[in-house]
Amino acid sequence: MGLSAEQIRESMDALAAVEPAIAAALDRIGYPAPRIRARGYATLVRTILGQQVSVASADAHWRRLNELLGDASDPTRLHGFTDEELRGAGISRQKAGYLRSLAEEVTSGRLNLSALPEDDEDAIAKLVAVKGIGRWSAEVYLLFAEGRTDIWPAGDLAVQIEMGRILGHDARPSEKRVRELAEAFRPHRSALAIFTWHHYGAEADAAPV
Repeated sequence: MGLSAEQIRESMDALAAVEPAIAAALDRIGYPAPRIRARGYATLVRTILGQQVSVASADAHWRRLNELLGDASDPTRLHGFTDEELRGAGISRQKAGYLRSLAEEVTSGRLNLSALPEDDEDAIAKLVAVKGIGRWSAEVYLLFAEGRTDIWPAGDLAVQIEMGRILGHDARPSEKRVRELAEAFRPHRSALAIFTWHHYGAEADAAPV
């Protein structure tokens, strides 16, 4: 499971103690809520379904896939259905290929989601070896489903934007620069990532209509 509210609070307090800009942002918008997903195959399926579509569309595709398969959280169910049947559930041929690749990795035992490597980079490498799972998807899975404390999805646009805003940059820093900036915030970068998404939402809510 993901980071608890207590873990997020402790990490944010530690970050605020070393970075005044983070302390000011925390005072302004408060602590973020936990973002927790279940560990395992179903969460990665939903991650794939959510690529390049809205949250509402991804949820609809998951519901339709679940209805089609009977239990979309069981990787063995996928093998008995054609791409045409999956398209009927709103799933493109490309995503169907990704889902089949994931199901094969899990059912074969090559990917054991109950025993990913303890080293974060090794765990990311294990996940991105699956067709259709990129670094961002792997990082978000480790953060939300496993609650790893020092995951930093620097390729996320909102993370880049909000790190720039929080630290007072005039322009959005690049992915490379965001990685460099966050080195000073180890081992609390997971909480910081959650805070940047919280900050993004708070800034959007505060914007004039």
